[in-house]
Amino acid sequence: MAARTLKIGLIPGDGIGREVIPAGRRILEALPSSLNLKFSFTHLDAGWETFQKQGVALPDKTVEVLKSDCDGALFGAVSSPTVQTKGYSSPIVALRKRLGLYANVRPVKSVGSGGKVGKVDMVIVRENTEDLYVKEEKTYTAADGSKVAEAIKRITEKASYNIAAMAGDIALRRQRVREAGAESIHSRPQVTVTHKSNVLSQTDGLFRETARRALAEQKYQSVKVEEQIVDSMVYKLFRQPADYDVIVAPNLYGDILSDGAAALVGSLGLVPSANVGTGFAIGEPCHGSAPDIEGKGIANPIATLRSTALMLEFMGEEEAAAVIYKAVDANLEEGRLLSPDLGGKATTEEVIEDVCKRL
Repeated sequence: MAARTLKIGLIPGDGIGREVIPAGRRILEALPSSLNLKFSFTHLDAGWETFQKQGVALPDKTVEVLKSDCDGALFGAVSSPTVQTKGYSSPIVALRKRLGLYANVRPVKSVGSGGKVGKVDMVIVRENTEDLYVKEEKTYTAADGSKVAEAIKRITEKASYNIAAMAGDIALRRQRVREAGAESIHSRPQVTVTHKSNVLSQTDGLFRETARRALAEQKYQSVKVEEQIVDSMVYKLFRQPADYDVIVAPNLYGDILSDGAAALVGSLGLVPSANVGTGFAIGEPCHGSAPDIEGKGIANPIATLRSTALMLEFMGEEEAAAVIYKAVDANLEEGRLLSPDLGGKATTEEVIEDVCKRL
């Protein structure tokens, strides 16, 4: 059978994004030939440096190429201006909207004993297109002369239903993997709906109601559904993380929870994500552009390698994804070549080479 060729867009962005996105390309090129996969790559622009050169952070050409000529993509990191800059807005937020990538999927998994908090194996599924991230803000002067700033929080039934269904699908897929013999701390699929409807009765209330309705569909009858108010969720996330399998949340809460959960496994440099829509996925490490270590060759590439595997999962290549996950986990379990954020002394290049050899 002829090999399947996948076209991958590479968007390094700024800072260490330019150092870790090449790791994603290399891990794909190093996959065993038995997987019958080939890859072609297209380099694309986005980010603060692109804005400084071209006047836009997300060129139309980047979006057009992704839509017309790519099966998936990897996005590195972007720097942001330290002061308000006219015309600049986040390119990854814009990409999510323009490509219809309505879900941000962030697995958080510990390797080994899990340390003080014990084993961690969860996925945070964050709605990607609305909430406060619609970026509709205004500032005006009140009657007493003081300034007032307001922001729109928008929650829709359609987006809430889609993200809850995505969470349910992920919970079922994780259960199939467990039943196939994968090691796990969970015995059944579970989705925790996170909200603040006790205060925001209309916006978060709509999210809660719609998520419950989506997860009540027949196909999710084996999935245990529970709820947590977001402030309680934060507390329990750190106290008893092993209780959680899949967590679904509106955009802002999901953003905060997923970055916080990274602390459970030691570093943002370990945590992957994927921006997912219908038929397209962009892998994106959760860390930022890290200007303090840019150019030093010590950025942790693990989050990018895991994001590459996650992208493959949503492209239907679960076997190839599993090969990458296994190689990454072996590197972390051995602990001989770890980057400085994990207490080691290995360079970015040394970690990449070690994982590639383990394929």
